[in-house]
Amino acid sequence: MQQVNLHEAKTHLSRLVDRAACGEEILIARSGRPVARLVALDARTQPRQLGGLEGQIVLADDFDALPPDMAAALGMGPG
Repeated sequence: MQQVNLHEAKTHLSRLVDRAACGEEILIARSGRPVARLVALDARTQPRQLGGLEGQIVLADDFDALPPDMAAALGMGPG
């Protein structure tokens, strides 16, 4: 795993992204201290299927209701 400083990463970003896409892991450092890691994304073999959590999540009827004091502070209700 190679470590590069932030200035070098900005200068050679395209080259570093190509290397990461080939499987290399690159640490990006600021003042010699690692702050980020550049790695390739895992490729999806199939698109996500919508509705995968159907029946597993329940939202209350008032999930988006504001508490009265918050609504009043925002000028959206009595107060």
